[in-house]
Amino acid sequence: MDIFIRTLEFTVPVITTIFVGLFIAGLLSELGILSSISSLARPLVVIANLPEVCASSFVLSLGSTVAANGMIARFREDGLVEDREVFLCAMINSIPAYIREIFTYQIPVVIPALGLAAGSIYGLIFMVTALVKIVLVIILGRTMFHARTYRLEEIQPKARPALARAAWKALRGQARIFTRMALVYFFVTLLVFAMNDRGLFGALSVLPMADLFGVPSESVVPLASYVASPTLGLSMLGPMVHSGSLSSIQALIVLMVGSMFMLPVFALRSMVPNYTALFGPKLGLSVVAFSTGVSILVRFIFLMVFLRIS
Repeated sequence: MDIFIRTLEFTVPVITTIFVGLFIAGLLSELGILSSISSLARPLVVIANLPEVCASSFVLSLGSTVAANGMIARFREDGLVEDREVFLCAMINSIPAYIREIFTYQIPVVIPALGLAAGSIYGLIFMVTALVKIVLVIILGRTMFHARTYRLEEIQPKARPALARAAWKALRGQARIFTRMALVYFFVTLLVFAMNDRGLFGALSVLPMADLFGVPSESVVPLASYVASPTLGLSMLGPMVHSGSLSSIQALIVLMVGSMFMLPVFALRSMVPNYTALFGPKLGLSVVAFSTGVSILVRFIFLMVFLRIS
């Protein structure tokens, strides 16, 4: 019973956000005002040859990635976007999270813990990851799709219905979609929690990789802690950097190695339930694998650089 309660406590806020995203997508579609809010992100979408509805979801992702992906899931159900477009739109929707993290995590947590030099480099790595994802989306979009010539207004209603009627139609239209997504998200999260309780994630040892890359023995505990909790790992590394027992480059090496373990664990715990619920197993797992793979690759490249100069 405890695992069901914990699953409910974890999933209810996310499911609520998904509901909001679906509702906003339906309401904007019913009211026919998608093009006006999508203008902010249209340049990026045009360069990548993606449909304009992706620009609307990107604007929403500035506040919530989950809500934005819920909007794309609704557009997919309505036949406005195909799976390849959904894949790239979901990647674009993940970009604002990196910007938000600068103000919610990098500045208040990382820089005080590691110091200005190491903390700034660590934050730069996050932004490079976001930039790489943007470049890949543009390359893939221009490779897979032709330049768009239609306007969004062509697929929108000519006259706007009353707000109450539009809201009711949006709610009615998302009932089946939301029910399916909520059930999938709950049960996948329940499975992840059960795997975690059985120690599956804790069984992943960082020692072999720490030995492979020559991580200092005194930083193995912070490294293992970082995999379980990045904030805890940073709080343990901070005093070692400030005392001089660990150089800034050595600390960054520890963080890069830790990230290569932490990111797959985070993907399994959080991203897999989220994206499979929104987009289905095949497409959802493809988005998770691609996004996580890019993040790991960027960190591996930086790890090689740090090892070279250490």
